[in-house]
Amino acid sequence: MVEIVTIATFLVAALASLFMAWAIGAGSSGSTPFAPAVGANAISVMRAGFLVGILGFAGAVLQGANVSEAVGADLIGGVTLSPMAATVALIIAAGLVAIGVFAGYPIATAFTVTGAVVGVGLAMGGDPAWAKYTEIATLWILTPFVGGGLAYAIARVLRSEPIAEESLIIGLSALVGVIVANIEFAILGSGDAGGESIAQASSGWVPGPELVGIVAATAVMAALWAGAIAIDLRSDIEQGERHFLLILGGLVAFSAGGSQVGLAVGPLIPLSGDVGLPLIALLVGGGFGLLLGSWTGAPRMIKAISQDYSSLGPRRSIAALIPSFIIAQVAVLYGIPVSFNEIIVSAIIGSGYAAAGAGGGVSARKMGFTVLAWIGSLAGSIIISYVGFVVIDALLF
Repeated sequence: MVEIVTIATFLVAALASLFMAWAIGAGSSGSTPFAPAVGANAISVMRAGFLVGILGFAGAVLQGANVSEAVGADLIGGVTLSPMAATVALIIAAGLVAIGVFAGYPIATAFTVTGAVVGVGLAMGGDPAWAKYTEIATLWILTPFVGGGLAYAIARVLRSEPIAEESLIIGLSALVGVIVANIEFAILGSGDAGGESIAQASSGWVPGPELVGIVAATAVMAALWAGAIAIDLRSDIEQGERHFLLILGGLVAFSAGGSQVGLAVGPLIPLSGDVGLPLIALLVGGGFGLLLGSWTGAPRMIKAISQDYSSLGPRRSIAALIPSFIIAQVAVLYGIPVSFNEIIVSAIIGSGYAAAGAGGGVSARKMGFTVLAWIGSLAGSIIISYVGFVVIDALLF
């Protein structure tokens, strides 16, 4: 029978996790996915906040397991986070993110939560997980270059004269269809095998090897996406671009939920076994916290990102969201905590520099403050969490 003390400590940690989820929903996962669409006047700020909450919840439940398990077990070696350590890490990380939300600057949530978990883990006497740190750092460092570079290239191609803009949009929609067909969903998995992609789940309908079925299902999905966008563009190209932009925003919002929920509930995983709570229950709770944050706090940050960083049109917004979607799904697949602020802002800047004029309307001053906030959030969360745990541990024990 579970002891009352165990339940009480888990509830305290769970409340801290819910606060963390709210802060993420109000800041990272709630503000960034639809910011380019708002900047392009494809959707209002309030509608964007409403939709991103629902889609983020769906992503948290269907794709949140990988990152959650990585944050809960892979960031520190030799020790398992105690209830007090998890609570300290979550409260400190959530507090730093909340400060960013109310100050109007996007704090990198992944940096903050990762630093907080590492800080309390080291304070408990754990060993650094250098292999995982290398994997995480590689993605973090590459994200601005890959995301910004792809966004720049896509924006430049969309501005080019030799190829019709309508044909390029249709080709990009087919690419998105290929990606959607091959991302994993928890509900498509069977047994202990984990999730499967739509292409994997549909491959059995095609005779022959599984690979042939996967390729065939992927081709069908790409054709469906391209065909639907082509029909929309044929009636009104500007309206079709805005519809495609909204679809991309929805996909990024879904991916944000799958990635960011792990930052909120990951530290609870070592504790959930003590109270017999399955991972899906944690994901539902974390997704609910993301939804609340998106509905109550995201509009402020959506406005900040969409209007303060760059003057966006539909084409540049499309160019920003496609690489964001790709990077987000790579992070979800490999269980790497990633900052959606870093992804989206880098992509917005890349597409911004593809426009005519000095910097494409990108605010250098705003970006300078943002980069400092990212660096400070990682270093500060490690130090504050380490010191905070040591002080609380000394006072209580």
